[in-house]
Amino acid sequence: MTTTLRPSGPLQPGADGAQSRAYDVCDYGRPVGTVEIGTEPGSDGGTGVLRSLRIEEPVRRRGRGTIAALAAEEVLRSWGCTQVQAEVAPDNIAGQRLTAALGYTERSRNMVKQLASEPPALPDGLTARPMTPEEFTAWEDGAIAGYAESLVTRGTPRETALRVARASHARHLPQGLATEGAQLHHLVHEDEKAGFLWVARFEMHPGQVVAYVFDVEVDERFRGRGFGRALMIQAERLALASGDTRLGLHVVTANTPALRLYESLGYEPTRYNLTKPL
Repeated sequence: MTTTLRPSGPLQPGADGAQSRAYDVCDYGRPVGTVEIGTEPGSDGGTGVLRSLRIEEPVRRRGRGTIAALAAEEVLRSWGCTQVQAEVAPDNIAGQRLTAALGYTERSRNMVKQLASEPPALPDGLTARPMTPEEFTAWEDGAIAGYAESLVTRGTPRETALRVARASHARHLPQGLATEGAQLHHLVHEDEKAGFLWVARFEMHPGQVVAYVFDVEVDERFRGRGFGRALMIQAERLALASGDTRLGLHVVTANTPALRLYESLGYEPTRYNLTKPL
């Protein structure tokens, strides 16, 4: 068996230096599937993405998908990529097996919860209120720096990470606190701010628009006291008040306490985000 990749279109430029290209997966020159690869926006070409891989049903389970994925990785190496990312749906068992066999590991996951019709109550002694404009200004500076640092840990150059983080906040909060649909609240305990929460409507996956937790954090002084759960309860209250019935989020797999919290609250995975060094 001779399985190769053959470009099915030109190299496509994307936002912030990204690029992508589609290929036919060929067996002795005959197309038997497709694969699309690209680079992550803002990664300066260092992070590749295996966007899609499909082998036609009659010729599956013969190793062609594995060979096509390895060939796609070689192309990404030739583009200067040092790592590759992929997404796999929870019901895609074949995709999970393939990526595991090729050495991909889970970096993070997207999760969604179907909300009850009645909003849950906050625990006794806790209240929530919107951020003030002054609080928002101080919060945003720290939030941008924190997001940039998370990108650096994933291999993005620091200068590029800061640029991407600023662009992301400008895109999702173009009018700051006045941005339509954006809700930024503080959790309050005995007149002290114990944490913050940012919820807004977001297209989490193509065609799947949900209320989405963009950011949530408990102040270090108040950790270990159940306030993270309280913040997520407030997120549900905000979502339901806006007419949404689903609440989504993104969690880094290494953050075990957060992952366990979301699972205990009834969130279920919608995508596994995987990575592999090249």
